[in-house]
Amino acid sequence: MKISFHGAVGEVTGSCTLVETASLRFLVDCGMFQGGGEAYGKNVAALPFDLRSLDFVILTHAHIDHSGLLPRLSMLGYRGPVYATPASIDLVEVLLQDAAFIQEREAEWQLKRRHRQGSPARALQPPLYTVTQAQASLRQLRPVAYDETFSPAAGVSCRLRDAGHILGSAIAEIWVEEGRTTRKLVFSGDLGQPERPVLNDPTPIDSADLLFVESTYGNRLHRRMDETEDEIVDVFQRTLHQRRGNVIIPAFAVGRTQEILFVFADLVRRGRLPPLTVHVDSPMATRATEITLRHLELLDQPTLDLLDWMRAHPDHMRVEFVADVEESIALNQVRSGAVIISASGMCDAGRVKHHLQYNLSRPECAVLITGFQAAGTLGRRLVDGARMVRLFGEPTPVRAEICTIGGLSAHADQAALLGWLGAFRKPPERTFVMHGEAETATAFARVVREQLGWEGVEAPLYRQSVTVDGP
Repeated sequence: MKISFHGAVGEVTGSCTLVETASLRFLVDCGMFQGGGEAYGKNVAALPFDLRSLDFVILTHAHIDHSGLLPRLSMLGYRGPVYATPASIDLVEVLLQDAAFIQEREAEWQLKRRHRQGSPARALQPPLYTVTQAQASLRQLRPVAYDETFSPAAGVSCRLRDAGHILGSAIAEIWVEEGRTTRKLVFSGDLGQPERPVLNDPTPIDSADLLFVESTYGNRLHRRMDETEDEIVDVFQRTLHQRRGNVIIPAFAVGRTQEILFVFADLVRRGRLPPLTVHVDSPMATRATEITLRHLELLDQPTLDLLDWMRAHPDHMRVEFVADVEESIALNQVRSGAVIISASGMCDAGRVKHHLQYNLSRPECAVLITGFQAAGTLGRRLVDGARMVRLFGEPTPVRAEICTIGGLSAHADQAALLGWLGAFRKPPERTFVMHGEAETATAFARVVREQLGWEGVEAPLYRQSVTVDGP
């Protein structure tokens, strides 16, 4: 068996792992690289193998760093099935078309800017795929329910388990026959933090021959939820009531926005925040919230109870979904008291850039960072203390308070990752630590060896291939 790592090694984004045997070839995830000047080139150069000979693709969840190159996979020649949970498919239909739309608009903006500057157009970066190509790729999606065993090809059995990361996120258990031997591969995908709002905890897995585990926060611990709530209350008090500014919250449209809304609602219900109006300025977040409410069976009981309270008290927690561009522009005229959640979560695209443009330079305002910020992104520069950033090609001073709220992460921290690994009855033959920046993945691999006593734990390199011999 040969395994090749085509993304999410040495970094968080671009998840794509190729598994090959003498008679079988399949991918787990097909994600887009995000953040930094190198991302576009890496996306163009991605998928450097024979796509037409792939048998199937397993998608662990809908986030663009796991699904974002599926349209490119299709346009370059892959015609087979892509298996995912029903909720993931619902979200992917929104995310991929939105990603394509953003790319098309970005290309248009570049062209207009070059024209104004009198620069040649030949250096423009065309979209990786169009909206039409994204829509075409959706026809290859095949729904599979949690815990249902299915066979995507001869000699292969798969089962998707709840990963607790975002709606529909899955751990993939894959049994592969080679001759008289069957090996079990387990891909954690992205694992959620236990005992967090909205979703159920990640499903424990008790065995694997080959394990592929994420490590996004493998070198740190998240803040406790009560500490996180204290921080949110303090930021709102300082910004809305003392300084009379606005709170801008960059948030991923899928997963993070819904979690933030439920956390705010719970704080209002318990009297820790006064009645609140929150503006969700992201068409994709609006659709993702609608999808979440269509899959109530995937939500945990405290969240279902909170939904009942919100319906019974509509004036306590008002959520206003911004429908069109004019409404979004109007929000930028609000000088105080606004709470705005907008995508993208790493501040590199979407409407949040406009809200940052109007609020970053104002010392009375605050930017609430609630999720991981990849190296090279605008969000990462803000977290790292940049005093000047560029928005739409123009320099913008950073005078607003930048507040990092660590306890809302949708990713498991080091303790939670070790807890999930602790459910295995015995160590896998080999464990590959992925989905973490290089230093983090290497450090977490060392922690697994030292604290769990596992051998054969490694952090692979980009485009590295490893061969796993038979027993």
